[in-house]
Amino acid sequence: MPVRPLDLLDLPTVYRYRHASLALDITRALTRGDPLGPIGLLAYLNPTRHVYTAVSKHDDQAPLMGSVTHRENDTSARLSFLAPRDDLVTDGLPALLDHLAEQAGKWGAVHVQAEVDELSPVFKTLRRAGFAVYAWQRVWDLSTLSSDESSSTFWMRARQRDLLAVHNLYYQIMPALLQPVQASPKRVSGMVLREADEVRGYVELIYGPYGILLNPLIHPNVEKAAERLSNLVRALPDRRGRPIYLCMRSYQTWLEPALEDLGALSGPRQAVMVKYLAAAQRAEKLAANPEAAWAKPAAPMAHTSNRGGLQAKQELNLLRESGRPVPEPIVWKE
Repeated sequence: MPVRPLDLLDLPTVYRYRHASLALDITRALTRGDPLGPIGLLAYLNPTRHVYTAVSKHDDQAPLMGSVTHRENDTSARLSFLAPRDDLVTDGLPALLDHLAEQAGKWGAVHVQAEVDELSPVFKTLRRAGFAVYAWQRVWDLSTLSSDESSSTFWMRARQRDLLAVHNLYYQIMPALLQPVQASPKRVSGMVLREADEVRGYVELIYGPYGILLNPLIHPNVEKAAERLSNLVRALPDRRGRPIYLCMRSYQTWLEPALEDLGALSGPRQAVMVKYLAAAQRAEKLAANPEAAWAKPAAPMAHTSNRGGLQAKQELNLLRESGRPVPEPIVWKE
């Protein structure tokens, strides 16, 4: 059976897999719970987010299910989950991954991201499907971290006027390889750390019903890193007893000894994997033939956008015009 979109007849399979999915978008999994749980399914009602789930049935094997998400105007889409977690390495998985990537391209995405444990058997299948390792990451649980009880607060809520300073910090820390994939913030929604009248740190805060995820950008010259991280836990607004997680990517691993000293709990190492698509070429074709962008009267309705591909094409053109090469992915050897 070819890969097909999820429909109402698949609801029994969704129910059966509700606790058996493999999350590939760690941010959503930690903040919103199981992608096949009630809150995860509410994402289908968000008009600014594209969500697509497909089912693949190969011979007599258990049906496979996978999902990809994309936020309007973003250049990157994300694999959300695959299911069932314990029976994924089958002949039908490559076709399912290709199908999900094709859907992301139709939305105008230039690349698809996935985050997976390095020891997971799905890791090798993703590589064979065209995904390359761009970075490594580890999620740290700060929930049991004893907060700094000092009266001074080094972290403050970021304001829009801090955006330029955050951009400068981003370009100082973010490797060129990752800049096309992990874009600089368009707006600030977190905490900033100031030292000597300079922004030395920025932490993006992502809230959800099940937890709070911190994405740090902290300069290596920051003073007393362990103390600053402990103080950050105390300064977090609107915690309401939720777990706190910090996603530490490979370009910030110098902070890990400080987290160990504070007693934070580390998770397994994960690969940040990226697959580039041909969305820019499709966007160019649609620009040359505007009539192709109009929906046909007999076609089913779908909420899609091609602006993300156009935006990514402009970013790639600016990168080439500056004389800098477009970064190539890390080549992983067997």
